[in-house]
Amino acid sequence: MKLNNLLSLAMIAVAFMAFSCGGSDKQSETTSTTTAPAPEKEVSLEEKYKDHPDYVKGLALIKQNDCPSCHMVERKIVGPSYADVAGKYETTDENVELLASRVIAGSVGEWGEIPMPAHPNLSKEDAEQMVRFVLLLKK
Repeated sequence: MKLNNLLSLAMIAVAFMAFSCGGSDKQSETTSTTTAPAPEKEVSLEEKYKDHPDYVKGLALIKQNDCPSCHMVERKIVGPSYADVAGKYETTDENVELLASRVIAGSVGEWGEIPMPAHPNLSKEDAEQMVRFVLLLKK
């Protein structure tokens, strides 16, 4: 009889402990649950740099010339995209000068066999500004 009472008491104690421990698990579950941060909205390069002075000046010059007939910001058409050019070259004074000279004199072979026509009427300053615009557009 004593054994029955002792077992009953032990069962009640275990049940009480299990019940009391089970309640705190639920509380910790609800307090530890967090929502993941919303993924950042993907922004186009045009949107990203629209207020940058090199972007504004360079875009205006590019629109005044025939650049858009062969190049786009993020997609290759006849020539490479501006973003691809920006990915290939660091923004240094040497690269700005090199690329501006290629814009003025024309070039072939850097991006395939289709030549980039010369733009001899373009000033060195304007060509360099256009190149600064292009090099700004890194992905």
